[in-house]
Amino acid sequence: MISRRAVLAFALAGAAVAPLGTLPAFAQQGPAQQGPNTLLNVSYDISRELFTAVNNEFIPFWKSKTGQELTVNQSHAGSSRQARAILEGLEADVVTFNQVIDVDTLAKAGFVAKDWQAKFPNAASPYYSFPAFLVRAGNPKGIKDWSDLVRDDVKVIFPNPKTSGNARYTYLAAYAFALEQFKGDAAKADAFVKKLLANVPVFDTGGRAATTTFVERDTGDVLVTFEAETRTIEGLYPDRKLETVVPSVSLLAEFPVAVVDKVVDKRGSRASATAYLEFLYSPAGQTIAAKAFHRVVDPKVADEFKGQFPPVRLVKVEDVFGGWQKLQAEHFASGGKLDSLFTAK
Repeated sequence: MISRRAVLAFALAGAAVAPLGTLPAFAQQGPAQQGPNTLLNVSYDISRELFTAVNNEFIPFWKSKTGQELTVNQSHAGSSRQARAILEGLEADVVTFNQVIDVDTLAKAGFVAKDWQAKFPNAASPYYSFPAFLVRAGNPKGIKDWSDLVRDDVKVIFPNPKTSGNARYTYLAAYAFALEQFKGDAAKADAFVKKLLANVPVFDTGGRAATTTFVERDTGDVLVTFEAETRTIEGLYPDRKLETVVPSVSLLAEFPVAVVDKVVDKRGSRASATAYLEFLYSPAGQTIAAKAFHRVVDPKVADEFKGQFPPVRLVKVEDVFGGWQKLQAEHFASGGKLDSLFTAK
């Protein structure tokens, strides 16, 4: 059973995960030290709009500091898929992923520093979210919590946990809920999650494709994705009157960032790459993230935007599942628990 001590109680929904402390100073570079005039940010599937907004402010900021005209290119797909692409040759200067194990994969292969979480504040996670529900106008199926997602009359949309970090959080959040409901009975939790997986009519490869399936193709009764995505989609489709439902408990989803040392050392882009990630922690970067419905770690910005977020009770991966490395071995590695529960469609 999940211990009460394992629960993070967010009485104020905008509260920070951890104190920021002192932010690193932005790099000040002369013309000879600037490096190439492009960066590639390789990111998770549903972060397109967020980093477009970041780029629109970072690029003029960088020019004001250095005089350099910088272009920041973006690549988006499932987080694990993106990590594999880098291992296979995609030259990312920075990664902005949605699960720690994907950055750890790069660190083990020598692409990222082994102590990458110490390079930036808050264990290199500038903002956070959690799996939430998006339902159709009026919530016709009365969906309020994870237990509703295993009903026979409910069809659930979320991407494939084998390819999407977003979906892995959904899988784990449902598992955490079941462990709590069934007082730690793993067999009952297995059955709960297996039924949930069986209620998914189509497994897309990434979060944005799952959103398209739910919204554009009118498939399913509920979309499970990060709260930041549910709130964004509400605004993008006002005529649909879609509604975000925050479940009774969910899983803290951190969004780790790292400089890809192997690439920036080759390209000479370390200064701009580092400054780009530092910018995410600045008041400007945190404000951009909050406006995109991410919960941010800067206390002042979090307090400014707390009114747009309902409170939520979150559990941590480390407290429920023993950490990402253990999860990888027990749940996600070939032949792990996910494979035994997964119902192919």
